[in-house]
Amino acid sequence: MKQPLSFPLRRRFLAIASITTAWWGLGIRRAHAQPAPASADKDAEPLQQLRIGYQKSAVNLVILKQQGVLEKRFPGAKITWAEFPAGPQLLEALSVGSLEFGLTGDAPPVFAQAAGKDLRYVAAEPPKPDSSAILVLGDSPIQTLPDLKGRKIALQKGSSAHYLLVRAVEKAGLKWDDIQPIYLAPADARAAFERKSVDAWAIWDPFYAATELAIAPRVLVTGRALSSNNSFYLASRAFATRHAQTLAVLLQALTQADVFVQTRRKDAIRLVADFSGLDAGIVSLFLQRRPASPVGPLSAATVADQQRVADAFFKLGLIPRRITVADIVWRPQSPSAI
Repeated sequence: MKQPLSFPLRRRFLAIASITTAWWGLGIRRAHAQPAPASADKDAEPLQQLRIGYQKSAVNLVILKQQGVLEKRFPGAKITWAEFPAGPQLLEALSVGSLEFGLTGDAPPVFAQAAGKDLRYVAAEPPKPDSSAILVLGDSPIQTLPDLKGRKIALQKGSSAHYLLVRAVEKAGLKWDDIQPIYLAPADARAAFERKSVDAWAIWDPFYAATELAIAPRVLVTGRALSSNNSFYLASRAFATRHAQTLAVLLQALTQADVFVQTRRKDAIRLVADFSGLDAGIVSLFLQRRPASPVGPLSAATVADQQRVADAFFKLGLIPRRITVADIVWRPQSPSAI
């Protein structure tokens, strides 16, 4: 007969099991599943503040913000939110210590790592290839990808749209020097696109959906078969090191936010519309293109996909050095990796 564990050993076993469950439970999608409560004594130090960077496209974060979930989950910490027009600006704020956590597309972390920024990939969402596109106006002579040769194309430098354009140029059989990239933030890019100062625009949702409904551009190509358009949650290395349990709870809360989006779509549309100021029709179209997006650790396939993004930018000389994406992937059970 097995002997029962002594009280100290039993308590230690339960503590280890709790932390392990909190991390590997990130993939749980059932709406009634509740994340383990945050506990400061499981972090390296108490959580005092959590500054989160987000964009209009960060649906899971927007739901948490609108519902006040984190303020309730971490009552002893000051939770603040900062909106950014795109991922490069967000990661710059994170790298200089103005944020602890945020969400971006695939290209911004590559540019940040190549620039020596001290960041960690802590989780990912599934691919969203239909949520980005290269647009042209309805009367544009551009009909196929090879027609982009010599054309001015607006995009946010270092964004997911940047990689989409890189892949589109490659598929067209063109060289990067064959096009004229015009680096503009989304709002400025749309203005330039509408007044025909540029010939095409590489962009992501919800800017894509808003433009589609407003002026009915032609979609030259989407990310399908070109770019996975992965989304990544990133944190500063210091935060990931000191607050592993907090991150586990946060990431699980994000998965529960996605359950809300999938099962209560009308309520999700209302919350996102209220936050963004976008028309409900725009939000509805944007969410239709967005697959179920539970949050979990980066898989080997996702890391490999992200490495291809990094290699493509290096090959074109768009980042200053070759990088290894796996070097900055957070591994909470491997202290040497954080």
